[in-house]
Formats: sequence, structure tokens, C-alpha cells
Amino acid sequence: MALTPFRGFYDMQSEMNRMFDEVFGSLARTGRRQQGEAPTQWAPALDVLQEDGDIVVRAELPGVKQEDVDITFQNGVLTISGVRQAEEQKEGAGYYIRERRYGSFRRSMSLPEGTDESNISARYLDGVLEVRVAGAAAVREPKRIQVEGSAEGSAS
Repeated sequence: MALTPFRGFYDMQSEMNRMFDEVFGSLARTGRRQQGEAPTQWAPALDVLQEDGDIVVRAELPGVKQEDVDITFQNGVLTISGVRQAEEQKEGAGYYIRERRYGSFRRSMSLPEGTDESNISARYLDGVLEVRVAGAAAVREPKRIQVEGSAEGSAS
């Protein structure tokens, strides 16, 4: 086996996983793609947790500028979208390995019924976006509905 300067960066299992993800990854994430729709280039990793009665969403967005991030809330769905711009390639430079993803992304999640948009805040620090939905994780008991019956079934 010949020694290459990239021995530490490349192994067959990692390469096979990468190729599998490129071919099937977006299909597994989105179900089936509609005809003509471009596959997702990348999607940020999310943590969604409950903290002191709030729902907190943290998204890893390394290399994404704050002005390239958009957060919307419509019909009970919180959507984080944006774009990570590709770096300019220098003249005469070439890639040996290119694993970082660029392009647009979109992640959406349903929030509990009755979530008020005025309770949603966001901050961006060190490549991590944190969206906090105040009070959204508070335990809400389901409303019980009384079932009424007819008097026909009772004995006379």
C-alpha cells in the first residue's frame, strides 16, 4: 500500500457514508422529493429543549452571517432559514477533500397551540442561534368534554 499525504483524512467507511448521504440523505430527511426540486445542500443541527417552562431551539450555524439568517412564525410553525455563502476559491488552488456544505437551508417545527409570537426572541452568538419561546413548554392539561347521553337507554 502506497503512503499518501492524506492518509489521516481518508478512510473507506467515511467515504462510503458521505456518498450514501449525498445520494439518499435528502430523501430520508424530506420523504420523497417533488419533481424538479433541488436537493438540500445542508441543514444545521438543532437542539430543542425545555428550560424553565420555555422552549429553546439552538441551531449550529458556523460560517453563517447573522444578516443571512431569517426566522419566521406563521400558523404555529417556527421556521429558521438562511444561506451559508461558499468561500471564494483562490487562483491556482484546488481541493483534495471538500466536506463542508454551502447554500440555503430551512428547518421548521410546529410549536404548541396558542403560542404568541410576541413571546419569541432570538440571539446569535459564536455561530449558534438560540430561539426562545417563553412559556411554550408550560404543561397544559387537555380540556375534558362531557359526554351527554339520552334517557332512552334507562329502565322505566
